[in-house]
Amino acid sequence: MSKRALIVEDDANIAELLRLYLVKDGFDVMIASDGNKAEGDFDLFQPDVVLLDIMLPGKDGNEILRAIREKASTPVIMLTAKGETQDKVGSLELGADDYVTKPFEPKELIARIHAVLRRTDARGGPVDRKLEFDKLVINLDSYELVVDGKKVDTPPKEMELLYHLASSPNRVFTRNQLLDEVWGFDYFGDSRTVDVHIKRLREKLEGVSDKWNLKTVWGVGYKFELTE
Repeated sequence: MSKRALIVEDDANIAELLRLYLVKDGFDVMIASDGNKAEGDFDLFQPDVVLLDIMLPGKDGNEILRAIREKASTPVIMLTAKGETQDKVGSLELGADDYVTKPFEPKELIARIHAVLRRTDARGGPVDRKLEFDKLVINLDSYELVVDGKKVDTPPKEMELLYHLASSPNRVFTRNQLLDEVWGFDYFGDSRTVDVHIKRLREKLEGVSDKWNLKTVWGVGYKFELTE
């Protein structure tokens, strides 16, 4: 069955270029050129991945991303002409899985799409990928995070990062190790991506239990620390 990609882009030339590359790669594609229409198209099309421009007529990309994250963990790759770090970090903090700055090489973007989909498709094998700690359940088979008895909506990459850290309690991982082992060798971003995802996880987890902690090891990286 073909994967579905939703392109949210008001530049018709860029949207058509992306469509041609994606169709050639076997995707079913829908294009939304207006931010006000994009959320409805998302609900209708139910894509496997979203390519989302930030600067759009109507609602901007970050507004659409926020709306998507309120109801789904579908991978979202941001497309932006803005090169400033803060713009990229802002989208990551809202739950984007990756970002690409225009102008970009279509083949690189296709590689990123496949990397994101490989990470989110790796579900439901024979191994039970479920970790339980005090007031915390990390279930990577269902991509569900339960904190203090309540399910917390969590984007796929945050789930994978937390699961990876918690699978080896008290082991320290460098940022580069986490990029290689969680994002994959074909990820094109930088180590700041790890920091942004850790920050979002801490907002969900801090203060929940005194028996474990998502800890920074200064000058090295991060670890999931068991205190008892």
